[in-house]
Amino acid sequence: MLLDGVDITRWSPHRRAHAGLARTFQNLALFEEMSVLGNLMAARNHLMKRGSLAGLLWIGPTRREELAHRARVEEIIEFLDLAAMRHAPVASLPYGWRKRVELGRALCMEPRVVLLDEPVAGMNQEETEDIARYLLDLRDQWGLTQVLVEHNLGVVMDIADRVVVLDFGEVIADGTPGEVEKDPAVIAAYLGERHRERLGSGT
Repeated sequence: MLLDGVDITRWSPHRRAHAGLARTFQNLALFEEMSVLGNLMAARNHLMKRGSLAGLLWIGPTRREELAHRARVEEIIEFLDLAAMRHAPVASLPYGWRKRVELGRALCMEPRVVLLDEPVAGMNQEETEDIARYLLDLRDQWGLTQVLVEHNLGVVMDIADRVVVLDFGEVIADGTPGEVEKDPAVIAAYLGERHRERLGSGT
């Protein structure tokens, strides 16, 4: 994996975070017994300059720093419409809302690039549309670069600037959504008889 032309494959998560890379997970990796607010504040840890001892005292610069981080987290809570549940334990939330918290935690890291692994997997139509809207806003209003792996082709075609299509691990197309959806290899792989036969559906 390259970031700014540098191979970061073997970098630690902490070093990647400092470089401006964040990610979400297909299988949620939240602190379920913590509140929504606690999960989002935890994502700011690598941005905090004061040490743990200063944090215990919570005076002067340390207090001001934490309040500044809290203000930023509140902005993201408002952006994702999480205000009503900021103090709720994550474990008590429905799946779709937990996926939203997962996105919020990535945003709280102040990334330059965010990797999204199946951001709408397991969601109903309304939840999917909500997440797609947030991702569009992140692109258009925040200017945030996003790299997502997603099997919902409707979402991909609606929000992506560039699409890379894999068929059983092999790149078969790379281009704009308009180019990719007309590509004969993509049509054959995802709509044609060859793909159905390889899946063994027999239909």
